Amino acid sequence: MTKAGRWGVMVLFTFHLSLFTSCSLDEQPRDQIPEEEAYQDADDLFRNCVATLYNYIGGNSDGQGLQGTCRGVYDLQTLGGDELMIPTRGTDWYDGGLWQAMYRHSWSAGHDLVKNAWLYLYKVIALSNRSLEQLEAHRHLLSSDEWQRYTAEVRALRAIYYWYLTDLFGRVPLVTSTDVSMNEVRQSERSEVFRFIVGELLDVMPWLSYESSVHDGDYYGRVTRPVATFAMAKLMLNAEVYADDDWTDGVRPDGRNLRFDIDGLERNAWEACIYYCDAIEAMGYQLEEAYEDNFMVYNQDSRENIWTIPMDKILYSNQQQTLTRSMHYRQAAAFGYTGENGTCATRKTLETYGYGAPDYDLRFIMNFYYEEIYDLEGNPILDRTGQTLTYAPWEVEMDLSGSPYVETAGARLRKYEVDKNALKDGKLMDNDIVLFRFADVLLMRAEARLRNGEDGQADLDAVRLRVGETMRPLTLGNLLDERLMELCFEGWRRQDLIRFGQYESLFQGDEWYDKVDERDGHTTVYPIPADIMALNTMLEQSPGY
Repeated sequence: MTKAGRWGVMVLFTFHLSLFTSCSLDEQPRDQIPEEEAYQDADDLFRNCVATLYNYIGGNSDGQGLQGTCRGVYDLQTLGGDELMIPTRGTDWYDGGLWQAMYRHSWSAGHDLVKNAWLYLYKVIALSNRSLEQLEAHRHLLSSDEWQRYTAEVRALRAIYYWYLTDLFGRVPLVTSTDVSMNEVRQSERSEVFRFIVGELLDVMPWLSYESSVHDGDYYGRVTRPVATFAMAKLMLNAEVYADDDWTDGVRPDGRNLRFDIDGLERNAWEACIYYCDAIEAMGYQLEEAYEDNFMVYNQDSRENIWTIPMDKILYSNQQQTLTRSMHYRQAAAFGYTGENGTCATRKTLETYGYGAPDYDLRFIMNFYYEEIYDLEGNPILDRTGQTLTYAPWEVEMDLSGSPYVETAGARLRKYEVDKNALKDGKLMDNDIVLFRFADVLLMRAEARLRNGEDGQADLDAVRLRVGETMRPLTLGNLLDERLMELCFEGWRRQDLIRFGQYESLFQGDEWYDKVDERDGHTTVYPIPADIMALNTMLEQSPGY
């Protein structure tokens, strides 16, 4: 099956999401049909209870989608770390201090990105709960095998969304039904949410297909066994964080003492992570020969990518806004795009890659535009003065107002191949957005082995040798640096810093730019959004906010 035949016609029902927001999904789409006509047979149930959920993995507006859009989940995971930032550029990008708050870790419960992420994640969870209820109500239309497979896929997707929620917010309401009143809503401890996610994935894994999720066909873009297995590896790697119900006391559980019953054997967190990484490798995933091939236009043939957001400029509305948000106006225009001159690399990122040194890491070239900038034919792109547009990576500051580098400071995001035929100012392109890939599996396994007292050097070596880099000894410090260089702006940096105990606001030049005392670790989760607290008085704010 090609992209065009992946889902067929999707129908979205309307129902109210009154549990966590005053908004609803009463959008009255023109192609909406009466609900009773949407569940006639097994094909209808698949389209309207399973396939329709994948409309929400990507997005085309602020706050929607796991990646590709702005002001939501991806920005919290990326701009809340130390790899990227959006400096204030004169009158551009101040936005009431929104982006400086990300840089300083001085966000509040009223921060727009926090609210957007919460509403988006719970929207998909509510839709998943609705789908499960409809599958149960119409079970008589399905064979036993169909019912098991359909419900397994929805439960796995819901579990992944709960993973994102507890990763970002810690204690969250664990709701598995659409029939829940306000006075029944309670937050669950983080460890309880963690156990729920793990239990759900373990329960449904046998019913998920082994098919690739990234190749064109019936399973393109879906949650399959490899996707769920990757999620389990990540959950195990971060088990010390997710099993900790008080992240402000400076004490975490020990991964060696966290035990999990997996396939009849008891394993600690690190052993479980290794087990799932081994399982992914046994499924045939491997490093692509060229790093760049994972991010090329039409990257569906990648042997390394495990889960992606499908992109097709004609068929889908999913957008890739991350790249155009970073490009200078003149650079984007030369590509036929519209740029916003925003996101760039921090000095921490430059230092980690060794930018400016003779032996800098070659992935810097692959991931960033820097210094003199040329169009796709190799011609220099001119700035407003008629000179070659030249980025100044080291001149980046939180506030560039008055700086001669106000427009040009900072290395800009590259990574994905330029789609010369992109539409909608460059946001509709045919490069699928990478969520999970095998290089991360190798780095996870190297880390888990190291933390468990084993030898994981070979996995680190494989990732570095693929890009022509020399071997480094496997230490936690080197591994954290490697994860930044290999996975830069793929959405993992905040999570990595928290796991390594190095999550703090950025140090820039001679000044700390934090406004808060975060030594207690309270900023390792974001606050429950103020609007949600106002609507749901039973919710308790996280410590420190």
